[in-house]
Amino acid sequence: MSWTRVPDLSVARSHPAVTTYGGLIYAIGGGGPRFASLNTVEVFDPKAGPWVTVRSMPTLRSGAMAVTLGDQIVVIGGGFKKPDGKFTFLRTVEYYSPAIDRWSPGPDLLQPHDYPACAVLDGWVYILGGHHPDATEGGPQTDPGFAFCERWRPSAARWEEIAPLPTPRFAASALALDGRVAVTGGVAFTPNGFLEYDRVEVYEPGRNAWERAAWTLPWTAAAHGLAAIDGRLYLCGGFSGDVGIGTKAASCAASAPEGLGRWEALPPLPKPRAAMGTAVVDGTLYLIGGWAADRSVMASVAVWSP
Repeated sequence: MSWTRVPDLSVARSHPAVTTYGGLIYAIGGGGPRFASLNTVEVFDPKAGPWVTVRSMPTLRSGAMAVTLGDQIVVIGGGFKKPDGKFTFLRTVEYYSPAIDRWSPGPDLLQPHDYPACAVLDGWVYILGGHHPDATEGGPQTDPGFAFCERWRPSAARWEEIAPLPTPRFAASALALDGRVAVTGGVAFTPNGFLEYDRVEVYEPGRNAWERAAWTLPWTAAAHGLAAIDGRLYLCGGFSGDVGIGTKAASCAASAPEGLGRWEALPPLPKPRAAMGTAVVDGTLYLIGGWAADRSVMASVAVWSP
């Protein structure tokens, strides 16, 4: 097996909010050239292609998260880079209704979260960490990461705070796993320098508590692609080992059939990639946009069918 490609995005973008609805892939917002935030929305039908444009999101932002709940797509948080080079991080939540191509406001987050981890478990949406709200001026290399976590369900009027991440970080990935929420990788500025992580921390909703998982990622990774397909985890690319995109940014691995903590190497990506969107449709993994090794913005979409 090897990686293939489908039609490129019509607008190159890193840090997009990506989700699926009705077998279609939605790429929402993100950062364009010079990290100018976008509000455009593109939709891809894996059976037909190419990408088509639908109604733009009301808010310009990158580093937001997107989830599908019932007949709506929910876009959460994110931020944008201002003309003076500083950042604004957002509490903004917006609904998109694909059936009528319409946007509407949702309940604001309790705190601003730019490039957090996100997962859906038992009808709850979890937003975990992200850029620290006080890091709007210094940029990522001085950002200690955010530990604040919150969750929300559609029947609720507001978000609720939950136990904080043991390791503050941004550019982590999360997913629901065996009735818990697992947060993988990420990065933060620490007393020991600017570090990417291979650690996994797991949240138990019944106890409102975190614990360190016994398993780790096969390399330190931030802004990586992570997905579950047929009971296996797939890890692709990301920042690793230095401030730029490191040597692992073209690497891919899948958890071995024997269980978590054992990883099998997959063929490498055609090009190094980080800060991409990730989607799974019919058992096929799509890595959408992102940053290339030189931090240029990518429009390409890499595809893997296990």
